[in-house]
Amino acid sequence: MATHVSERMRTFKKGIDVDESRRRRDDTTIQIRKNRREERVNQRRRMIATDHSHVPRMETAEQMPTTCCDLSATGVSVSDLPKIAAMIQSLDPMEISHAVSKLRRLLSLEHDPPIQQVINLGVVPLLVDFLRQHDRPEMQFEAAWALTNIASGTTEHTAEVIRCGAVELLCGLLLSPNEDVCEQAVWALGNISGDSPHCRDLVINAGAMMPLLAVLRRSSGKPTILRNAAWTLSNFCRGKPRPEFALISPALQLLPHLIHSPDTEVVADACWTLSYFSDGTTETIQAVIDAGVCRRVVDLMGHTKTSIQTPALRTIGNIVTGNERQTQLMLDMVVLPRLVQLLKHEKKLIRKEACWAISNITAGSPSQIQEVIDANVIPPLLFQLTSVELDVRKEAAWAISNATSGGTAKQIQYLVQQGCIPPLVKLLGVQDPRVVNVSLDALENILRAGEADMSVADTENRMARYIEEADGIELIQNLQFHQEEDIYEKSVRIIRDYFDGEDEEDFDIAPDLDYSSHRYTFGVSGEAASTSADGDSLRFSF
Repeated sequence: MATHVSERMRTFKKGIDVDESRRRRDDTTIQIRKNRREERVNQRRRMIATDHSHVPRMETAEQMPTTCCDLSATGVSVSDLPKIAAMIQSLDPMEISHAVSKLRRLLSLEHDPPIQQVINLGVVPLLVDFLRQHDRPEMQFEAAWALTNIASGTTEHTAEVIRCGAVELLCGLLLSPNEDVCEQAVWALGNISGDSPHCRDLVINAGAMMPLLAVLRRSSGKPTILRNAAWTLSNFCRGKPRPEFALISPALQLLPHLIHSPDTEVVADACWTLSYFSDGTTETIQAVIDAGVCRRVVDLMGHTKTSIQTPALRTIGNIVTGNERQTQLMLDMVVLPRLVQLLKHEKKLIRKEACWAISNITAGSPSQIQEVIDANVIPPLLFQLTSVELDVRKEAAWAISNATSGGTAKQIQYLVQQGCIPPLVKLLGVQDPRVVNVSLDALENILRAGEADMSVADTENRMARYIEEADGIELIQNLQFHQEEDIYEKSVRIIRDYFDGEDEEDFDIAPDLDYSSHRYTFGVSGEAASTSADGDSLRFSF
């Protein structure tokens, strides 16, 4: 019977290869979306200008006060919407212009802008039609601004802007000779593409990418145009399912320039764009590498602004999920000292991302693991393994576990000497089964290395003793009753293979199979074994 169970356990024993150890960001994408403030929101409303330097150039000076003063000064309120809607449908061009300006100002309210009311009044098709008035750029500007703020609302609000045909017209306005009109079209398309992958693809397929890149190339001294265009570009490349690579890849020609911009907002958005490019296959990762941006991005990991550090770190973390050669390139660019510094960052998200990046490096070759050791990454990494923040501890555990999986016996011994066993044992008691699984993997790898290190005369596995001293045996034994199959199997295997003699007085203890729950229970085996109704033994002896 013991032979049958041993065979069963071997069937479930799974090794960890490099592809399994290197992990994409599928599970963390959700968290990043919940923390959109780290990368700036994907849809933005243009607020009412209060500084003349930000007021668009208009045809006449008389229009300037209407543009820059606040709502209270003009007496415009939401209750005026029906009247404004009627004015927009008049035949007087000046009356229409003033009405559109008032409407835009209402949509610029910081709290509860009346987007749905405006849609209900049926003026969105009229606003879209005003985009065609190339002889009146001030009207195009006001209409584009209003549409920008409508598109900053819910998905349904954005869909209304699309349904009315705004996307193609806005793409055309990217080529407008009027700087303000061009900038507002950029902003509107950024909001539309930021709503969802579906909307993003509609904008890209409408031909927005190349004109947008042209805007970035020809941008004048006005910083807001470059900022808005860089932000819109990041929205073009963001989201899953990913956009078709061939449609967005031309941006890689411009990103090396953008990440050297003196404007930190432009640099931050350029880094986010690179992080989206690198979050893909080894081919897309290679395209980022071939663009020649990596050394600069590594440097930006040390930037003083978290808004730049975060996407720079994400980009490097994505690159080291690639193949061994791509990971080595990052190591050759001296990325490890940057990661050591980020392990000490005050922000939890940064420390978690740094641990994640390191985990993908330790999933590499023994020589790459040695580089991690030589760069003194392990001590601060183990400090994160004792963090009060479980999600940080989980990423640190992955980094250590991967090192125990692919490392040499000497490297594993170093990890043990640095004190990895106690915090790994402590993780066995957490509620997250993924964390428990990773910790069990690491401890089993350590025990296996200890077994191989035993000399002929030495009958003790020192690693087993270290785990026992860390109060790990009881925790592992308790996991034999865990509801997760993987955890159950690993814990049974570890106790059987490395701690079989711990309770010699209970040498007959073996797991019983409870058919009602498809689980194993533990009881006395041998002569006193209970039997089923048909006389077949239900006991399994190890």
